[in-house]
Amino acid sequence: MKRYACSQGKKAFGWSSDVDKSQKIHTGERFYKCDECGKAFSYRSLFIGHQRFHNGEKPFECNQCGKAFRHRFSFAAHQRIHNREKPYKCIQCGKALTHSSYLTAYQRIHTGEKPFECNQCGKAFTQRCHLAAHQRIHTGEKPYRCNQCGKTYKFRQNLATHLKIHSGEKT
Repeated sequence: MKRYACSQGKKAFGWSSDVDKSQKIHTGERFYKCDECGKAFSYRSLFIGHQRFHNGEKPFECNQCGKAFRHRFSFAAHQRIHNREKPYKCIQCGKALTHSSYLTAYQRIHTGEKPFECNQCGKAFTQRCHLAAHQRIHTGEKPYRCNQCGKTYKFRQNLATHLKIHSGEKT
């Protein structure tokens, strides 16, 4: 089978159409758009994971603690906690982490780098997810909904605290 190489990445593909798609991903083009909220994704797997956010599906369940995940990569990182695996080590201080993305974010403590900046107020963050959470302050978006009473929250942790009311757990 003939292999087609992406000129901007290191991957090779069996179909020229896959190369075209790969090259468009490097330019930031997004193919998969959510009908529910309009968010767009370059990768199908991320789009599917995002759809699970809307429908509440968490197909990857830990057989040790019962915690469930929307994404396989999140589940794999979680399993490292039970196995006490921390294969990613900071070269500056030696701190070991369970996932490569955690290491990337952690290393910004040493560099002071805050590459994710709010386009409304200029506040900068070390992680994209922290910027996304911050931006909800400006947009008023409340994506975390209680499936028992319908109350909505801007932040996941606020929903988690609220859910303790329904379970009778002390806050």
